[in-house]
Amino acid sequence: MLTCQELVELITEYLENTLPLAERARFDAHVALCPGCVTYLDQMRLTIRTLGKLREDALSAAARDELLLLFRYWTRDS
Repeated sequence: MLTCQELVELITEYLENTLPLAERARFDAHVALCPGCVTYLDQMRLTIRTLGKLREDALSAAARDELLLLFRYWTRDS
């Protein structure tokens, strides 16, 4: 059985449909039994949809630079 932490680590691959079939089955089985992870999955989908509408020129230069800095130093262990 997949843990909530493992689900968080796999969510990008899941949403991009690149998760291997066996892992996807484990992911789906966990979501079927975990209301918290259903909420998390829904929030990630909403975030992706919302950010997909954001244009680069809508960000201030400072906000853009801060985001780039955060992404540059982000790791899966954060």
